[in-house]
Amino acid sequence: MIKRELYLKQIRPFIGKDVVKIITGLRRSGKSVLLELIRDEINKPENSIYLNFESKKNSKYTNADTLYNYVLKKAGKSKDKWYLFFDEIQEVENWEQVVNSFRVDFDADIYITGSNAKLLSGELATLISGRYVQFVVYPLSYKEFALLNEGKTFDDYLKIGGMPFISNIIGDEKAIDLYLEDVYNSVVLKDVVKRNNIRDVDLLERIITYVLANVGTTFSATSIAKYFKNEHRKVSTDTILNYIKYCEEAYLFYKLKRQDIQGKELLDVAKKYFVVDHGLREAIYGDNMKDIEKVLENLVCLELLRRGYTVTVGTLGGKEVDFIGVKNKETIYVQVAYVMPSSDTQEREFGNLKKIEDNYPKYVVSMDTVNMSQDGIKHFHIKDFLTSDIY
Repeated sequence: MIKRELYLKQIRPFIGKDVVKIITGLRRSGKSVLLELIRDEINKPENSIYLNFESKKNSKYTNADTLYNYVLKKAGKSKDKWYLFFDEIQEVENWEQVVNSFRVDFDADIYITGSNAKLLSGELATLISGRYVQFVVYPLSYKEFALLNEGKTFDDYLKIGGMPFISNIIGDEKAIDLYLEDVYNSVVLKDVVKRNNIRDVDLLERIITYVLANVGTTFSATSIAKYFKNEHRKVSTDTILNYIKYCEEAYLFYKLKRQDIQGKELLDVAKKYFVVDHGLREAIYGDNMKDIEKVLENLVCLELLRRGYTVTVGTLGGKEVDFIGVKNKETIYVQVAYVMPSSDTQEREFGNLKKIEDNYPKYVVSMDTVNMSQDGIKHFHIKDFLTSDIY
């Protein structure tokens, strides 16, 4: 286990504060381990309650009243601060009310995890408006992967991705594929199908496969509907959009909007989607090495999101800039390529960035080992970009 300092650094300022700390992200991406790391930092075992609601032994506490009475019995008469850690809180019926009651009725520091973005919708937002902070946990970055798997290379990361458990079976390709398939099935069945009462699972999986095949590629629900029509299957665009939205809510996909760089406005046109872990793409769809440029784009997109950037796809005079990242009111522009063997390809990748007239940092990222920086635009090998602290 490694200390996931990227997340701990974000959470530390809120330890002991009267806000509910909500940790969300893909199932098995490391939320439970992060919760354990926070417990270790607080180090108050005598005043802590930890419950994982996916464990059968805790199933009786998935009733809100039973959970409240359990905490009341342990902490109700104490004047000390209590630290409450609830893993996969969405398994508790009416959990929003009971979490809010803990915040109101006890001197409690509360940490919860969940595997669905809808965790923060509806009643919770109303009950504790202004009283929660959210942290999204992603699979391992390349930097974390290298720390956890000494001796493994960037090529290894390209093949198997960053799901944390893989480190326990590193070197066994069949076991890794089997595990990643199991993660995928768990996410689809528990966090997409069951949560949204989907009956046509075959259609869902076909749509997921289409998105996996087209990560980083502009497409619309209409284009997917036409694809199915060619396969003699009629599917409405509303159904397609809903199914993709359910996958987004389960943190399987991330949707990027397009932004006009000159006018700054967001454009209501075809979006791009990226998968939360390229290892999952390889296990379910395959062709990562064949689609290497798409995978490299996916890596950069997830790294920007992981570092807290709001990310969009840029457009400028009919040309595209792969990513615009904004954090703390500062902007960066990133163009991603596989390799740039000729002056023509270099001009294509650098040219779009040269047309942007502001002075924010601009980067071109590729697998080239020769530094091609020019005109104030910095070029990085992707491995160096993913581990750099300059952005």
